[in-house]
Amino acid sequence: MTTKPRVCVLRAPGTNCDRETAAAFELCGATAERLHLYRLLERPEQLLDYQILCFPGGFSYGDDLGAGVVFSASLKAHLGDAMARWLEADKLTLGICNGFQTLLKAGILPDGAGSWQHPRHEASATLTWNENGRYTARWVRLKVASDRNVFLRGLDEIELPIAHAEGRIVVKDNSLTSQWRKNGQVALTYVPADDDLDQSRQYRIPNPNGSTDGIAALGDSTGRVLGLMPHPERFLFGTQHPRWTRDQTGDQEGAGLKLFHNAVAYFG
Repeated sequence: MTTKPRVCVLRAPGTNCDRETAAAFELCGATAERLHLYRLLERPEQLLDYQILCFPGGFSYGDDLGAGVVFSASLKAHLGDAMARWLEADKLTLGICNGFQTLLKAGILPDGAGSWQHPRHEASATLTWNENGRYTARWVRLKVASDRNVFLRGLDEIELPIAHAEGRIVVKDNSLTSQWRKNGQVALTYVPADDDLDQSRQYRIPNPNGSTDGIAALGDSTGRVLGLMPHPERFLFGTQHPRWTRDQTGDQEGAGLKLFHNAVAYFG
């Protein structure tokens, strides 16, 4: 492309991470617009004017019926044709935290265009309450488990913060995770950091929410869709890491920025 890629950061009532997510894309050279879902519903065809679609974090519709449930229902009920055309095109889709919950519950993940609005599609996985039964906010170490996903190119391990109550991936059939791995769809998994201990400092917590196989992120088989529970937009600068003074990383880019760089570079 000879022009900057255009990013649609699609927000809904209750979304609260859209500003920093748009800023992340802008820092990497894209043109980002925070578009309200209701404006997109007025003219769904405008979605195809963008190259990247991002569902940011927050608590869409207050998570009153479950995280991402109402947002995903709006996509299926009113944006079926536009989303079908989007998923078939050479475009990128990112869902962060509540955005991941929305993508999974809408059927966009784990199978992308293959399952979107399929009349016989049944959800094979969902994101539900953390195993500890409460909202959990902490930094986690993540292992890149796929070499296929556009957003994760050039990464091996990365530290990012999580902040969610419904981040545990459960599957209808445990054999599905093997198929996902074969297809390169398991994108990130939780791994223990050296100092990743619980409050009693008695044991390591490699999987903070009890997610099946420690899965923290899923993609589709094309590598153009990614949904992740951690927040890359909260680690754009070295000073955002809790150890930045000890590790002297204040003048460095935050590791989360790499995902946004990769997305923008895809259209370079």
